[in-house]
Amino acid sequence: MRRSLLAILFATLATAAHAQLPEPVAQLLQAARIPQEAVGAIVLRDGVPLLSHGAERSMQAASTMKLFTTMVALDELGPVFRGRTELRTDAELVRGVLRGDLYLRGGADADLSEDVLTRMLQELRNQGVWRIKGDIVLDRQLFQPAQPDPHAPPFDEYPYAYYNVVPDALLLNTNLLRLELRSTGGQLSAVMLPAMDKVGLKADLKLVDAPCAEWENGWKRPEAVRTDGKINVVLRGTFPRDCSISTSVNVLDRHDYLERLLRTTWKRLGGVLNGDVREASPDATTPPTSRLLAAHVSRPLPELLRDINKPSDNTLARTLFLSLGSLETDSALGSHPLPPSADSTAVRAEQRIHAWLREHGIATEGLVLENGSGLSRLERATPAQLAGVLQAGQRSLWMPEFLSSLPIAGLDGTMRKRLKDSPAALHARLKTGSLHAVVAIAGYVPDASGHPCVVVALINDEHVANGAGRAVLDALVDWVARGPQPPVATR
Repeated sequence: MRRSLLAILFATLATAAHAQLPEPVAQLLQAARIPQEAVGAIVLRDGVPLLSHGAERSMQAASTMKLFTTMVALDELGPVFRGRTELRTDAELVRGVLRGDLYLRGGADADLSEDVLTRMLQELRNQGVWRIKGDIVLDRQLFQPAQPDPHAPPFDEYPYAYYNVVPDALLLNTNLLRLELRSTGGQLSAVMLPAMDKVGLKADLKLVDAPCAEWENGWKRPEAVRTDGKINVVLRGTFPRDCSISTSVNVLDRHDYLERLLRTTWKRLGGVLNGDVREASPDATTPPTSRLLAAHVSRPLPELLRDINKPSDNTLARTLFLSLGSLETDSALGSHPLPPSADSTAVRAEQRIHAWLREHGIATEGLVLENGSGLSRLERATPAQLAGVLQAGQRSLWMPEFLSSLPIAGLDGTMRKRLKDSPAALHARLKTGSLHAVVAIAGYVPDASGHPCVVVALINDEHVANGAGRAVLDALVDWVARGPQPPVATR
């Protein structure tokens, strides 16, 4: 009873007044010329606020928005959820000839790769199929719209970069081309993988005297140039002498990418395709009467969560967000599509997250979701909302799975180089976020007695650049790790 009354007293004190930021945090803010009004922060211990500063302010939260997507997905889809890719047909197979269409149906399979595609097509060959008399139909219709708008403005000046890849339900290899560039003896060699039908590489790069570590400084935006049915990926700019690098770029149209890799792989396996490779339409998807020929399932959700939160993978997060708007999990049937709706998949995902928040008593005012990854100029959340998600995570049946997805301070993920000299090192589990004029952190920090505290801090200000904002956030985490502290407040 005494503990309960004390908790109520602390909560009342912290929420009734404007909380004062810890002195180390305030000093770093002042030195960086970041106003305290640009900061939103909350620290909870057993649900009691130790610090609350602008906690109800709706702010850009960058990649800490992934906590909404991953925690809700874990609760709603469950830890056994897996995306799925299928090869299906309703055509007759006669003496190795498939007398109709073959459907490649996408099901939010985050592990769909060229190796997976090869294994699925080899399984088809193992069943005796050597000729496809109809078309191969690419069914991306699980997500609506099925493909991203090609005319949508790019997020930044690097649309070809991995972090900018927009997912669809049948995204192969994350649509990336792997480039291996090596310059020795005044000569440049360039190799592109995977090999694709009628896709080549032209490296129009001038060799210069420059550090290999700065190779991107002379890099110009790669282009895919189409001529007479062939595509050349053209690299322009400069490249350092005596340098070797490996990188990946997203420059091919996703239909071209999958079609040409399909043709190359099927031909290499000894298969023949008489028809075309075409996209399914909303009114002409995989027939419900089709039979399964081959399938692949992704790793279970907890493994994917680690790949989302630790390195802060935007494409995987966006795929999972869209999965929330398109799939549900049944203990008996596994994952299956939600009933049809006139709303887009992204809108349905947003609705599902809002419903989950309301079920857990978390206010939704000020929350703006666009793609669930934080790679957005629109997405916003309050520190209190993020703290509510983290508290719900502590109560969840799947707390171990959620916790294991978060970067460990001073050890791995986006926190591997941070807080190494703090008592938070190896103990705090924290999701980070960073955009232009935005830094953020949210997670669990044990205090000096080892008791876990929920910590959220967002800064929206131009002066966070060059590590200044990150230093402020680390100072707050360090302050918590050296605690506990009583609630601090000023009138």
